[in-house]
Amino acid sequence: MTVAMVSCKKDGFNGLSDNRPEVPVIVTNAVAFRPDPAVAASVSAGGAIQSILEIPESAGRTIKEVTRIALSNSYTRIQGTANLFNTAPIQVNNRTWTFNTSLAEYTARGGGAIPSISTTAATELTNRFYFLITLDDGTQVIPMPVRILVRT
Repeated sequence: MTVAMVSCKKDGFNGLSDNRPEVPVIVTNAVAFRPDPAVAASVSAGGAIQSILEIPESAGRTIKEVTRIALSNSYTRIQGTANLFNTAPIQVNNRTWTFNTSLAEYTARGGGAIPSISTTAATELTNRFYFLITLDDGTQVIPMPVRILVRT
């Protein structure tokens, strides 16, 4: 039996493979990777949070819509329809889309309290933004979650 298992051809995901999507979605304004992309928000600048999502031109696809946005510390929230950050799909029809929100909206929509902010280093918030993106060919992609680093 061991010989049969070792000699089998491996197709697809095997638990150790790097499973990359055919069409990557890049966070172009990421300031760090932890290992997910992280964007910065500044308390003193009003707490604006911005994530710029882009599909490379070479992919030949566009973002038809951002179907769902979830705020969580787990992928499971984006896979369902309950307790989402947005309530309706957002039409895009472009290679690039910019998500804008704020620390105030983050806390109001269940992101949790903003922790005490250090004056020397950024503080990473517990919950991340997850996006379900529908491409122009109907393919759905869930890119890496976006983390938020808060500075003074």
